[in-house]
Amino acid sequence: MHYRPLWDWVLDLLQDSCLAYHFVFDAQHLSKFNGEQFVRFIDEPWTADAFWNAQSQLPLDTKPLAFILYADKNKLSSFGTAKGYPIITHIANLPIHIRNGNIALGGGHVVGWLPIVAEDQQHTRKKSFVDFKNAVWHKSFYQLLQSIELHSKTGYWFKYGDQIQCRLWPLVLILSGDYEEQRVMALICSLKGKFPCPICLVPQDEQSANCVFTLCMGCDSQHNVFWKFFLADVHWALSVDHLHMNHEGLWEDHLWKDVLFWISGLGQEAAVKLDVNFDALPRWPNVMHFKAVISVDFNDGSFHEDISKLILFTAQDILCYSQSKLGYLLLHCICYYIELNIYTSLEVHTEETIAAGRATLDKFSELMDEYITELEPETNKNWNFPKKHMITHIFDDILAKAQHITTTLSLMKRCMILCYDHWLLTSTSMCTELNELNDYVRRTTIDPETNEALCMEPDPVAHVHLGSTQGQHSFSDIACTHGSNQAFTNFRKKLNGFLNVFLPQNGIPLPDGPERLRLQAEDQFRFLQVNYKSMVDWCMHQDLLQCSPTFHGSPRFDCVIMKTAGKPFIACLVYLFGCSMGDADLHLAIIHPYDVGIGVRQRPHSSSEIISVQSII
Repeated sequence: MHYRPLWDWVLDLLQDSCLAYHFVFDAQHLSKFNGEQFVRFIDEPWTADAFWNAQSQLPLDTKPLAFILYADKNKLSSFGTAKGYPIITHIANLPIHIRNGNIALGGGHVVGWLPIVAEDQQHTRKKSFVDFKNAVWHKSFYQLLQSIELHSKTGYWFKYGDQIQCRLWPLVLILSGDYEEQRVMALICSLKGKFPCPICLVPQDEQSANCVFTLCMGCDSQHNVFWKFFLADVHWALSVDHLHMNHEGLWEDHLWKDVLFWISGLGQEAAVKLDVNFDALPRWPNVMHFKAVISVDFNDGSFHEDISKLILFTAQDILCYSQSKLGYLLLHCICYYIELNIYTSLEVHTEETIAAGRATLDKFSELMDEYITELEPETNKNWNFPKKHMITHIFDDILAKAQHITTTLSLMKRCMILCYDHWLLTSTSMCTELNELNDYVRRTTIDPETNEALCMEPDPVAHVHLGSTQGQHSFSDIACTHGSNQAFTNFRKKLNGFLNVFLPQNGIPLPDGPERLRLQAEDQFRFLQVNYKSMVDWCMHQDLLQCSPTFHGSPRFDCVIMKTAGKPFIACLVYLFGCSMGDADLHLAIIHPYDVGIGVRQRPHSSSEIISVQSII
């Protein structure tokens, strides 16, 4: 067992002057006005119920110091077939951009390596050998937690930040891991046990039902390391992990395999068509582009997440009702599975989004029950498995611990790469301190003439910014270069019609006399940055969009949401360009609108429109 005492690690964070003012030690219930009423929202662990309940049980002069612990046995990619069993920790009192950031200070750290008990074929699966492995796991984990055991019963007085003393009370808020790790943490029987869920007492033969049973109340407390600590209910701390339970569990091992089963039943032509459809999909930001999926094994859960997002678009003309009734029903289930993933992936949850997510979960479970009933006579597949049941706890986790907002294993696994060496920590610390010095100098700069502080705040960020200029192009150059593209049909006529409406609306005088419209020297662009306020977390975000026929060797024409007098609609970027009208510089775009209903034949490319990039949301 290799480890660093957990308390030594957290004291380093608490004593760091750069992090001191970012810690939050008091529980909060926050609300936002939605136009009709105030609704509660959850975006950090201290805004969720578990943090509130924990602080309510502590003495009045104490503050919770909450740990997030993760353990997962995995192959070490740089060491052949060797395996490692890292323990990674975060502090839940730090904001998510620090806690899950790609910086060394305040982010997740590998604080220990658990021993891996070698399998002995003579004793594998015997109760005595399983008990031995569980005992090794808990005895080893205790070595890591031993340094906080006393403080978890008495508290620890600490002077932080502005030299104010407070009494910190360490507690384990969230335990995360794959099902096998969660089973060991809770010390329950495995898949074939009578109650295989580590969180609730669902019977083994009722795991496919969409219901939560009586919560576990703690068994085998004598040998479970977590019961040595105050407020450490292991069953409440265990959390549903999105990566292992959904992407690498319910989807990869079950829904995806059923999709492949029904497609293979339609013959080779259907399998080839699915690969062709995946390859034909346009490139999309933050989504993997697949040339083939049928005969490829993907070990990365993020690849399966992307496949699940794309499968409806690629399989809807293959698994149609007339060809495969059960395959068609499966696509209906997957549709609600995707919607469920969208809700669970939100960075900020309100009472409304949690209620909508629960309704989607109910609908998904209802369709899955129908699918399982229809499927059973054909395949006799057993859907009573823990990863199917665990999704019923997702929204309880979000409400209690801001889980999925707080952290997922996909974020934790970044820490498995041993990049937190001394040199990286030192360089990050130096960089942070230099940035703080620059901010201090900027805020305290004095005008030597008036002896007043200068306003050095940066200008507000522009809504849009165009980049990757392609040089000067005339109207005739555009018509010649893109003559075969129907989106450029009647380009001059469309531009003239757009300007006749746009210019008067924006107080720009129409050209009078010989003045003519002219393209700028930097008239064509292939990059668009859009800054916007997110409706999810109400913070400023940016989209980096491409409009290029050769982006890293492949065409990439991203989509945007357009603001109109009516409802917003989605459109695909076709061409970005700039032109001048007198003293006014205009930044425009040719778009292909996606504004027709589902089931209606799409608009032809010749129906393209010209818009101002300022109308992009």
